[in-house]
Amino acid sequence: MPQINKIRSSHVVPNDDLTRLRVALTVFFALDGFVFAGWVVRIPAIKEQTGASASTLGLALLGVSAGAVITMMLTGRLCRRFGSHPVTVVCGVLLSLSVALPPLTHSVPALGAVLLVFGAAYGGINVAFNSAAVDLVSALRRPVMPSFHAAFSLGGMLGAGLGGLVAAHLSPTRHLLALTVVGLLVTAVAGRTLLRHEPPVPPDRPRHEERARRPLAGRTRGLVLVFGLIALCTAFGEGAMADWGALHLEQDLHAHPGVAAAGYSCFALAMTVGRLSGTALLERLGRTRTVVVGGTTAAAGMLLGALAPSVWAALLGFAVTGLGLANLFPVAVERAGALAGPSGVAIASTLGYGGMLLGPPAIGFMADWYSLPTALTSVAALAAVAAVIGFVTRRTTAD
Repeated sequence: MPQINKIRSSHVVPNDDLTRLRVALTVFFALDGFVFAGWVVRIPAIKEQTGASASTLGLALLGVSAGAVITMMLTGRLCRRFGSHPVTVVCGVLLSLSVALPPLTHSVPALGAVLLVFGAAYGGINVAFNSAAVDLVSALRRPVMPSFHAAFSLGGMLGAGLGGLVAAHLSPTRHLLALTVVGLLVTAVAGRTLLRHEPPVPPDRPRHEERARRPLAGRTRGLVLVFGLIALCTAFGEGAMADWGALHLEQDLHAHPGVAAAGYSCFALAMTVGRLSGTALLERLGRTRTVVVGGTTAAAGMLLGALAPSVWAALLGFAVTGLGLANLFPVAVERAGALAGPSGVAIASTLGYGGMLLGPPAIGFMADWYSLPTALTSVAALAAVAAVIGFVTRRTTAD
């Protein structure tokens, strides 16, 4: 089914313009990862500044999640009304401005309030630029969605690395204000390209204006929810690895803290590599095989990472898990967007983000009931579920 973000004025654009749009969207994906990672590395300093305990900080951090989830569905409606390109630019400005707010707070309630704003901008831009990317993928007739998500991963790695380097030399206020300046400059430059061009439409795309105005049909909504479930399974693993991978290596396998810290780095780096090669993989295998092989690979890798008796085998398992999960989320979002436009992207993104929120606490509860290695096998189980879903929906995924 076709998908459009700004119904009345979308049109076919020349190949050169498609290339410019691809570069601009790649920059926005990278900026999102860069800004978010820059904030994350300053959380310890913000915790000390606000005098928050671990529990109250956790409650404040829920502001990011709550803001994102609340805004994602709203952003889908805004994209349908105003177009995904303007909404991406506006959210880029809001994200850049809001990242400077946390170090200006001196209490936990104030921190939670500004993080609600930051989370709203973060959730909004994720839906907007994914919606724009779905249109571009359709116009290019190439499965390039993983390259955009690779840019997000690379931006996050760069933001975390630079943040770690400047943390000892810059206060959180100056560091995050610098992120604001960088974000606004990048948005101004890359945003000009988005604002000059409407979302592209392939020349053979059938008329769909009346379809876009109607509510989603039951079958379409069901398929969107199915692809959202794949996104949830993937993001569950990402959240679990981020919060529990290092602890598993240090607590259960008695790894040195430095080696334990490298566990998530192995996972993230492998995921980035997997996404960089995702377009070639999709062109060679197709969507169905990519999802099935990816989910199966991630399941096998996580079983090794969770149950291996040695640190190095576990690190290998983490890397294999990252490679397997790398392209599941991009494929799920792209398929949901192709089926239902910005609404589909919003639904899949919300479910995916929900999986990332669900993962860490679910692993924690299961670790208390059983053990951490056993709890981490739930990541393998959900990756296998994603593979099964990909196989069962193979005809739709291949369309």
